Amino acid sequence: MARTLVLVAVLLAASAGATTATTLTIHNLCPHPVWPLVTPNSGLPSISDNTARLDPNALLSLTFPPTFWAGRVAARTGCDATASGCWTGSAPPATIVQVTVHDGGSLDQATYSVSLVDGFNVPVVVSPQAIAGGGQCPALGCPVDLNCDCPPPQRAAEGVACRGPPEYFKNRCPLTRTTPTDVEPVPQSCRAPGELKVVFCQATIVTGDAAAAAAAAEGEMVIRSVVADS
Repeated sequence: MARTLVLVAVLLAASAGATTATTLTIHNLCPHPVWPLVTPNSGLPSISDNTARLDPNALLSLTFPPTFWAGRVAARTGCDATASGCWTGSAPPATIVQVTVHDGGSLDQATYSVSLVDGFNVPVVVSPQAIAGGGQCPALGCPVDLNCDCPPPQRAAEGVACRGPPEYFKNRCPLTRTTPTDVEPVPQSCRAPGELKVVFCQATIVTGDAAAAAAAAEGEMVIRSVVADS
């Protein structure tokens, strides 16, 4: 009997510490093609061969390893047939999604952000879906085309990318990180999302009902967790 109880305890402990696979979905809502660039942190496995071209409204589905993984996602634009030469996205200035999954053992923590520290090339929103573990899982990112009003000295790649400055980015897109020490003004404690969705050229991530409008009039940002391409 004692041996059976020990075996059950071991199996329960193993199950509690196990992680499950999470999907990375990349959706292009831009009016032009993008070539997603998914780069793992040093020492971690690649999850994409980075050759896919996403035409407008196309989707790319990738699978994270069922263990810890961290990396970056960017949108390359104006690429040649082999995606070996691109106008933007292969190097700064570029909008960067930073993602970590399966971090925290049994909690299966996921963290994500949209960084403009290296500049901007396309609007990007990231949000978790199919959340099994709960927590606060806000949609984050920048739905605004910051190239339009980019200060002339900061324009790059013939006006389709912007180098900054950080205050310009933060004023227009407060739910991004614009300096190495910057964080978003909303808490994040997302656990066990079945899918992380990255959407290029997402239209909005801010609610628009009467209460939200009143709060906005008082200078408050009203945020909700949303399906990123809804």
